[in-house]
Formats: sequence, structure tokens, C-alpha cells
Amino acid sequence: MNLLLKGVTIADPNSPFHEKNCDVRVVQGKIASIQDKLSPQKGEEVIEGNGAVLSPGFFDLNCLTGDPGFEAKEDLESVAAAAQAGGFTGLTLMPQTKPVVHSKAQVAYLVNKAAGYLVDIHPVGAISQDLEGKELAELYDMKLAGAVAFSDGAKPVVDDGFMSRALQYSKGVNGLLMVHPENKSIAGKSQINESKTSVLLGMKGVPALAEEMQISRDIFLAAYHDAPVHISTISTAGSVGLIRKAKKDGLKISCDVAAHQLVFTEELLNDFDSNYKVKPPLRSKTDIKALLAGLKDGTIDAVSSQHRPHEPEHKQVEFEIAAYGIIALQTVLPLLLKAGLTVNQIVEKLSINPRQLLGLSVPVIAEGEPANFTLFNPSQTWVYNQAQNYSLSSNTPLLGETLTGKVQMVYNNNQFQVYG
Repeated sequence: MNLLLKGVTIADPNSPFHEKNCDVRVVQGKIASIQDKLSPQKGEEVIEGNGAVLSPGFFDLNCLTGDPGFEAKEDLESVAAAAQAGGFTGLTLMPQTKPVVHSKAQVAYLVNKAAGYLVDIHPVGAISQDLEGKELAELYDMKLAGAVAFSDGAKPVVDDGFMSRALQYSKGVNGLLMVHPENKSIAGKSQINESKTSVLLGMKGVPALAEEMQISRDIFLAAYHDAPVHISTISTAGSVGLIRKAKKDGLKISCDVAAHQLVFTEELLNDFDSNYKVKPPLRSKTDIKALLAGLKDGTIDAVSSQHRPHEPEHKQVEFEIAAYGIIALQTVLPLLLKAGLTVNQIVEKLSINPRQLLGLSVPVIAEGEPANFTLFNPSQTWVYNQAQNYSLSSNTPLLGETLTGKVQMVYNNNQFQVYG
């Protein structure tokens, strides 16, 4: 169906219409015309912008579904539905499913099953067989099958020599390693940030040192091999400083931060609410301040959802045995607005940079370009209740809350979805 978007403000630094209020016509999946005023044509659906922002479709660098193996948590259809409701027209899927996505067969399964969705779904292949950190997975074959990067998900690559060999091999196949920053020997089995809060709660804390030591190692290896490394979901002020220096030194280091790490602090754990149990753990206000500064100065390349769905029996239990993670695809935009990011910063960190890191085509809001965009209103409020939750899981502390920042529609692959 053809569309006419009336009175939208375009937010796309790659577009000649950046920051202009325009009407946008979409015909058969392409942007046909952008002008100050366009008159509706017969058979055309009209969408009133009313001050909404039109940006390239959001893209998520760190998402997990349950398919294959744990479809009760989340399947491909539900993760796509949650993603597009959150404004995402593309995402990567982490490999820690059952079976692990560590061969071309599993990559091909995901690619083929998600074909035809509005949301572009890109598998991330495992670095190691079964995420054990011992033997390299089929990196080259997985890349040929459609894997856009390689990661062992929430499991850090522990062995230094193995990480070195993985970097050498991934460089040879022009692949990107996305690694979880945690030194297991330092972190141990601790589950919250090491601070006054952990002492108050009587729980052993994870020191920032555990994250920063792992990042330091990966920076050294990236320099030695002249190979790219992406650090997933950093959380400490020290991590920002290490990566800032590495970038100044010209190293091929990139990183992202989960949206919830920019708003939630460790004090929220005082009631032992397992919905706030995430990995890396929630940190301090000082860390949040450093993360926001890193986003603004370009040290942190992107924001991710770190979407982690779980059944109630894995979250509605004692804090110490609860699973890590929250569902997050639908709440990234409101959290970024609450954290104080501008619309242009959100577009850079959610739409443009994630695709550039993976070498994917970046959508442009321009005439003749394929229509791949998100329409959102930064000031509109909405209630995130169970009726508005498109995930199969409900593990989020934000369910039932009134949020600011509403996705009004998404368009991609000649398909669109409007949200009231």
C-alpha cells in the first residue's frame, strides 16, 4: 500500500532534508517524493505526523530470542513484533540458544525462517563451539550463510590464547568479534556491583575491575593483531576511559551500552527485585555520568537493547537464583529520552552506527531510496502494560509504567505497521 506522511520532521544526517518538516510519499516500498506540501492521491493511506520525527529504522546490536530450543521465552515472530513496536527495523540475534548457533546450518535456519519479515533479522554466530571457549566454531561457513558477526553472547572468552587465535581467524574472514567484558576469575559468582549497596545488602559484589581487566586484554590483543574488536554492553566509568584512549591511539575498538544502564542504578536493588538483575550489573550514578559522556563524545558507538526474555519461573524467584536480563526492545526509546539524549543522538546511536559497525547498508530518508524508517513522537506518553507488550515474556520492571517516547509506525521491506 502507498503512504503519505504529513508534517513529519526528518532526523537523518545523511539526508538532504535533515531537520526539515516535510511531507513524505512512499510508493511500492520506495520513497517517491519529499516536499513541503504534498496532496493525497487516490488509494493512498495518509499518516498525520503531528510533530513526530521520521528517522532511519532503528537497529539493535544485542538481542536474544529463544528460537531454536527455548521458544516459550521468545520465538522469531514475537521478537520481531516486539522489535518493530520499539521502532526497530533490524536486529542481530545472539547465538546462545539450544542448539547454539555455531554452524552454517543454524545460521541458515534463522535466515530462512525470518525471510519476509518487516524486521531484518541477522544472526550472530558463536565464536566457539557450544560457547565453551575451546574450539573455534565454523566462522567462515557461518559468514557465508549470513552471520554478520561472531560472539559467545554473555559468556566471556576466558582463554587469552584462544581469543588471540579467534582474532587472527576472524580478521582473515573479515569478521567482527563481539565480546562480553568480564574477567570470570575476578567476578566469580557475584551478581551485583561491588559498592556500599552490595555491603548493605549483604551480597558479594562484582568489582568494576572485572570488566576493565577484560577490556584491557582485548585492547592489547586488538593492537597486536591490528584486528577489530567490539566490546558489548560496557557499564563502568573505567571502561569508558580505556576505550576512549584506545580510540585515540587509532585501535579498531568499538563498543555499545545497554539502554537500561543509562537510567537504572544499583540502588534499585534494595528491594531485591529480580527484574533489575542484569549482566553486567547495574552500577552507580558516577558510572552513568561517564557512560553518557562517552555517548556524547563518540567513545561509545551505539546503544543496544540487551533484550533477554525469560519465563516467570526463572525470574519470579529469589534474587540469587534468578536469571539475568530484562525484555527491552519496546523500552529503548523511552529510556534514552529519559537519559537526556537528543533526537539526533538517538538516531546516530540506534540507526546509523550499529549498521556501520556491521558493514550493513544504512537507510537514508531521501527520494528514490528504499523505505526503511521509524516514525516516533519524543513527547507522547503511553502505558506499557501487558496489552501493549508484544514479547512472550514479561520480565521488565517497566511493565505498568507510563513512558514518554512513542513509536507511531515502522516501515521496511514494503511492509508497515502503525501503532495507535
